[in-house]
Amino acid sequence: MFLLTLLAGCGFQLQGAFTTPTEMERTYIAAGDQHSLFYRELRATLKASGVNVVDDAVDATATFTISFDETDQRVLSVSARNVPTEYEVYYTIEYALHGGAKTLLELQTLALTRDYTYDSTLVLGKAREEELLREAIVDDLVRIVLKQISTL
Repeated sequence: MFLLTLLAGCGFQLQGAFTTPTEMERTYIAAGDQHSLFYRELRATLKASGVNVVDDAVDATATFTISFDETDQRVLSVSARNVPTEYEVYYTIEYALHGGAKTLLELQTLALTRDYTYDSTLVLGKAREEELLREAIVDDLVRIVLKQISTL
């Protein structure tokens, strides 16, 4: 009982379901690459949240524009023999949200990174680890974007 009173007194609230502005009733996602991880995950998550994602901008009441969508990796550290021992995977997106003639979200830029150690004797496992890290980054990016949208 004390714990519940303490949590209620500190302003703690459970995160509710994802809510969208009424302008997003029918949303079109404009992207240069409709096969990117971010595009596919955002589209699936919006659909699962009850947003009607349309395939034609003419039918849309809102447009979510992905103007930049890039992912890659870079070397973080090398051994004494000049062999990479640690990599960083990054994912960067730029996006905006427009509802009719109204701008709901100005152009935003998000970049997330994760790093992992590299061992040349475990090449297949490390390739899978990189893939899983990239997917986790995309999940986090989508979650951040949806949280921004739900505050509108």
